[in-house]
Amino acid sequence: MTLTINTNIASIIAERNLNNATNNLNKSLERLSTGYTINHASDNAAGYSISDMWTTQISSLDLAASNASMGNDLLTTAEQTYGLLTEHLQRIRDLSVQASNGTFGSTSLKAIQSEIHARLQEISRISANAEYNGIKLMSYSDVEADAAYNKTLGITSNGIDLQVGLYANNDSIINLGIDLFKNASVSGLLAGKSITVDGATKSIDPYITAAINGKITLSKYNIEDGYQIIAAACSGLRLATGSSAGTTTTPGVYKFEIQDNAANGAKQMIGFIDNAINEISNRVTKIGAAQNRVASALSAVDVQSQNLTSSLSTLRDTDVANESSKYIQAQILQQASATLLSTANQTPSIALNLL
Repeated sequence: MTLTINTNIASIIAERNLNNATNNLNKSLERLSTGYTINHASDNAAGYSISDMWTTQISSLDLAASNASMGNDLLTTAEQTYGLLTEHLQRIRDLSVQASNGTFGSTSLKAIQSEIHARLQEISRISANAEYNGIKLMSYSDVEADAAYNKTLGITSNGIDLQVGLYANNDSIINLGIDLFKNASVSGLLAGKSITVDGATKSIDPYITAAINGKITLSKYNIEDGYQIIAAACSGLRLATGSSAGTTTTPGVYKFEIQDNAANGAKQMIGFIDNAINEISNRVTKIGAAQNRVASALSAVDVQSQNLTSSLSTLRDTDVANESSKYIQAQILQQASATLLSTANQTPSIALNLL
């Protein structure tokens, strides 16, 4: 190589290698300090795009898992509340069976009627207050006139859709049908219901009418008149002379007497109570099936999230052992390049010895 003063090739080479070593050292420092191999798109353009997509999916999967857990909590709330209603209905059934026995007089039947009345009130109270995160769980009505009321329940005619996946399609949704959330008050469970006995369909209305005994007009069961009359029907009683319906300002006058028609006695109401119990049992069965689906979805989301996280770690996270080795290598090369650059910068001074 020619000896020159104006151009110092050795210095240029040493400087270039020093810059390379410094850049590699800084890159290793960044990767070790952040814990990520990919810190900029320039580090790995394709990998940067993939890691962003995976990060978004993992975040969405975490929310999907949270959605599934909340859905399961909602179903558990409904299931346990239905359990309370079943306890009250079973007790009402027991009392109706007891009242059906001809060994009880008017006083005993009125005592039975009093407990049934209280339990009917509690059934409507529990169902009206059953809610999860502002969603009424036992109040949806199929009656067209209640359409405006249904809009206040936080639930649609399609039920509740649980978002348990990544996408806006049916494969990412578990639908909880509206049948799970229908009216479970006294009206919802008994009003207008029918049962089949010996092949014949029997409506509840004649038995309620017999208990009314022409004294009042009963439009809904979830009112004091309704509770009193249904409790009377289940106890083999009916409104007596001197009874009257209540108003918003005046309490009703309720006097009861034993029904004189055995065909309208307490035992006829047992089938309708059984029907209500079966209705709740069917809903709870569907809730159990939905809970199994939600639990399965939660497990699937966890597996998907775990594997995506593992893949993201492989792509993006720093291999500390490997990067530490590169850091030491870059550090040594930087120091060596700096020393050699200093030496190379002194090379042109040799020309002075030739002058």
